[in-house]
Amino acid sequence: MTFPDIGAPLAGIGLRGALAVNAPLAPLTWFRTGGPAQLLFTPHDADDLALFLRHLPSDVPVLTIGLGSNLLVRDGGVPGAVVRLGKGFSAIAVEEGHRVRAGAGAADVKVARAAAEAGIDGLAFLRGIPGTIGGALRMNGGAYGGEVAQALVEAHALDRAGNRLTIPHADMGFTYRHTAVAEDVIFVGALLRGQPGEPAEILARMNAITEARAATQPVNTRTGGSTFTNPPDKRAWELVDAAGCRGLRIGSAQVSELHCNFLVNLGGATAADIEALGEEVRRRVREHAGIELQWEIRRVGLPAADA
Repeated sequence: MTFPDIGAPLAGIGLRGALAVNAPLAPLTWFRTGGPAQLLFTPHDADDLALFLRHLPSDVPVLTIGLGSNLLVRDGGVPGAVVRLGKGFSAIAVEEGHRVRAGAGAADVKVARAAAEAGIDGLAFLRGIPGTIGGALRMNGGAYGGEVAQALVEAHALDRAGNRLTIPHADMGFTYRHTAVAEDVIFVGALLRGQPGEPAEILARMNAITEARAATQPVNTRTGGSTFTNPPDKRAWELVDAAGCRGLRIGSAQVSELHCNFLVNLGGATAADIEALGEEVRRRVREHAGIELQWEIRRVGLPAADA
């Protein structure tokens, strides 16, 4: 699929980041599959992103990505602009009052480690989230008994017009794996708060999380993390397992044998294979348990047939 070039009008406005048209997205996602971005922009910093947004036509949709860990890009690619928050958004700073300020592109695990080494407890759960702070803000990311809603003081963001926003915790509208902040708002950073703790004890808990993940999750495969959210008072993996889906395959996409709330790309799977497998799992769980599983992995872009 080749999209029309919408990047030419932006070439002369003084952007400092990298701008590419019809850019492959598969290498930027953990599933390693899917089509291109019509326009891919990797901003140098928040000011550069604001400049980009101010000059991008308002009718062009914008998708923001980080490490691509919770993302399935469909085979037809993503129309509009994809903004990738990278190194320019990865700063982490420890502040007074047991606080940590982190860019939206900072890896959750690095934020957890910086907090632990500074004796700040309450952020170790971030070690179990395979993504960035921006994604954790967007989906109220959580693991191992903690979630972002428990730690956030305020988020920093840009609206679609490039205006800077400071969003206090009370305005985030956090619920389970969700925030009420408008989808076209791009998070660029967060201020998190913990409580005093002993570095050695916190790091020991983080090591335990690392060991638990390695023992129970397919962490070294082409996967996207947890596929479905947990229904009230249920665990998604148990429902999937009870419906007989452990190891189920469509093409080169498989329900993980190690943890059946993970879908994996065995090599050469298309996004259509992975999505079809997820839908088949949902169908079987619905028939077996009468429960409608909801996708946690974000599916974006166009199917190949619609591109």
